Amino acid sequence: MSDRRLQVFHTVARLLSFTKAAETLHMTQPAVTFQVRQLEEQFNTRLFDRTHNRISLTDAGKRVFEFSDRIFELYADMENAVREMTGDISGVLMIGASTTIAEYMLPALLGDFKKRYPDVNVQLKVSNSDGIVHMVENNVIDLGVVESPVMNKNLVVEVCRMDQLVAVLPHQHPLAGRESVKIDELLEYPYICREEGSGTREVIADYMNELGVNSSQVNLSMELGSPESIKGAVEAGMGVSIVSLATVQKELKLGTLVALTLDPALERPFSFVHQKQKFRHRAMDELLDFARNYCKSHPEVV
Repeated sequence: MSDRRLQVFHTVARLLSFTKAAETLHMTQPAVTFQVRQLEEQFNTRLFDRTHNRISLTDAGKRVFEFSDRIFELYADMENAVREMTGDISGVLMIGASTTIAEYMLPALLGDFKKRYPDVNVQLKVSNSDGIVHMVENNVIDLGVVESPVMNKNLVVEVCRMDQLVAVLPHQHPLAGRESVKIDELLEYPYICREEGSGTREVIADYMNELGVNSSQVNLSMELGSPESIKGAVEAGMGVSIVSLATVQKELKLGTLVALTLDPALERPFSFVHQKQKFRHRAMDELLDFARNYCKSHPEVV
């Protein structure tokens, strides 16, 4: 394994934060500071400038960071080459997904992946899209799957499949006999939406803005934190909402909810997001390839 001090330094240098590095490495902050100071003593020079609770790399720190990048890339190449020779694909992968994807897409995908690679331990964290992107940025997870655009250009974003969003309402609602509905017609009724930071909420807000819908037109009834809670509130007659078509298949079959196509139609991408670094475990590459092929063979979430 590569020098632990160099690993700690590389994480601090990448995040420019001792606190975030400690969280990423599952270490205490004093332990992180100690490892960096040991490396500085070895080189007999400062690697970070520390001013006003902010840190930056010194010239020496920048050189060490460049070399550590190359060292870890070579180490990963070596590890992957040996694993290819032995056919061993194992390890722990940390995956993060926004709520809709975690509940309605990933169980089948990860179940099939686990059957093929039983020695890979996949751990799943669930949050809204903002939370998942934050975890990828801080290397808390290896791969994120989100349902809204990602603004960080330092991350790799790859569209997996498209997801249709539809208006949902109780079966006794005045609009229930329709096949489609315009957004201004839907918003004449109390509206239930997802919480701040939700990818679904962000996509719907952009859709409304493009159609010239002012926020004052929205008769907001409730803000809820999951598709399940929204479906329950709509079934109870507390308002209408817009959700992924994939989340309401059971309710449509049971007749407890009615789904109307939005006019114009609304779709959003489900996307993979991960760090740009070239070096990573072979299990991560296998999962990405598996997920890409899965999305091609299952173009619909439902």
